[in-house]
Amino acid sequence: MLSSLYRQSGDGSAPLRIGLLLDSATLPACFAEVVDHILQSNFARLELLVFNAEEREKAAEPATQRSLFTKAIDLLRNRQRRRTLVFDLYERWDRRNIVPSEDPNALVDCAARLENVASITVTPIKKRFVHRFPAEAIEHIRGERLDVLIRFGFNILRGEILTAAKYGVWSYHHGDGDYYRGGPPHFWEVYEGNPLSGAMLQVLTEELDAGKVLYKGLFATSPGISRVRNCVRPYWGASTFMIQKLRELHQHGWEHVDRAALRPAPYLGKKKLYTAPSNMEMLKWLGPVLIRKSLRRLKRRPTIKHWRLAARFGARLIVNSGPVPDLGGFRWIESPKNRFYADPFMIEEDGKLWVFFEDLDYATQRGRISCAEVRENGIANPVSVMERPYHLSYPCVFRDGNAMYMIPETGSNGTVELYRCVRFPDKWDMEKELFKAKAVDTTIWIDDGLYWFFVTLQEPRGSATQLWLFYATALTAEWTPHPCNPISTDVRNSRGAGAIFRNNGKLFRPSQDCSKHYGYSFTLNEIVVWDRWQYQEKACVTANPDWAQGLVATHTYSQFGQTEIIDGCVPLPAGSVRDLH
Repeated sequence: MLSSLYRQSGDGSAPLRIGLLLDSATLPACFAEVVDHILQSNFARLELLVFNAEEREKAAEPATQRSLFTKAIDLLRNRQRRRTLVFDLYERWDRRNIVPSEDPNALVDCAARLENVASITVTPIKKRFVHRFPAEAIEHIRGERLDVLIRFGFNILRGEILTAAKYGVWSYHHGDGDYYRGGPPHFWEVYEGNPLSGAMLQVLTEELDAGKVLYKGLFATSPGISRVRNCVRPYWGASTFMIQKLRELHQHGWEHVDRAALRPAPYLGKKKLYTAPSNMEMLKWLGPVLIRKSLRRLKRRPTIKHWRLAARFGARLIVNSGPVPDLGGFRWIESPKNRFYADPFMIEEDGKLWVFFEDLDYATQRGRISCAEVRENGIANPVSVMERPYHLSYPCVFRDGNAMYMIPETGSNGTVELYRCVRFPDKWDMEKELFKAKAVDTTIWIDDGLYWFFVTLQEPRGSATQLWLFYATALTAEWTPHPCNPISTDVRNSRGAGAIFRNNGKLFRPSQDCSKHYGYSFTLNEIVVWDRWQYQEKACVTANPDWAQGLVATHTYSQFGQTEIIDGCVPLPAGSVRDLH
């Protein structure tokens, strides 16, 4: 679905000429999808396949069965394999932890997709892990006048191949290059307990894992000890990076792509170059981890995540409190038995202040939208105002002229839906399905005749998220994607956390941080540049869940005048919800 937003370019110039560097026509599923994106686009065309002769020969050799004794002798002779034996055993165990349909490294035969593309076979000049191309191969590749070479094969590349295409060799690096150079991909993030796992698209240079970074995404590290599970979000989440940047190159030119590239930053990794962990490193890690896991299992009791609203009146607003917010004075608003309240949005009607919020029933695990009047002592007389056969949450409520509208989250239905209020507060009619996608946390802002929609789109395999910005000339008109899309692929700010608001002449977009776990904290971001061509924001203040005892998450913020309402989550024993009042 995300790739469909990139498949068309409005520029009428000739398609980009693309070459692929391959070991074979069998690719990991996430790279096969990149090939499909190019084939389905109207602005890029595959012109040349460059195969690694050595790898093709290996693939053609018949598989030989070796005895256990032979394998043992080979292991004893190979110092590197002996050094990483525990890791090898861990990898074999870990392969069982992936759901086959989600596996980004599952092999896909792409021969039929590529059968009509011209190809050459190259025997690289090798020096340890480095591959250089012979002069005749370079001459042939240059003769194809390629715009971009995409690396899906060969080893570390050096020499003239790096400049054989007009805009270089583009390659994925699965890891945040500011912290992880080398590999294995997404293992050391789990090992070191890093809540973030990155993926980058870069233009290769002579320096390993230090090329020009065209795009970077940061994803939540999978909990537990599985490397293969931790690969799911970054690999699939980054699968659209290639087609996105190729489209930008075609439509806006290299200067635009280069200007948007990340600036070089100092390397901050704990190791100069990460490699497969030694037996000792594995034992030092796995021993304590497994002991802690066993102890937690002995103590574990089933829990539920219970969300509540909290209100504060007349205090200094969070946005004005500096980088370390003062959250004193918030008072909890309790929900009825067997329900939780979250996602507050406030609006004024008939001189009274009202809050709309998600109202979830634990028995059905389905949310509805409820509403209540806001008073000095909390809220009064909550009523259900919208219920559907699917889950509702995040009730973005707003005015357009004399009419009141709501865009609740309906991601479980695969839609973004607009409702018009026909009787306040409890009767809402469907106005239009605005967008069809697995989208969450749609937030609208209306300014100077333009309607802006912030939408978080989810990749279905692993739920990696991207924040997109669209605009329209009318509330129900066709959406136009902003040229800076995606606004964010950083799990720390790619989901909305409440209504956009103005304070002291500045605009602020609340966002939630889901790196440690869902809805961990929220940040108020000042929007510093915003028009049809540019978008920039900067984080101003972050509210972590340490402001109240027992909180593990706080993920939505609503402000109206001097009234603020936020939400917070505490883990409770699963059976205790029956006793909540």
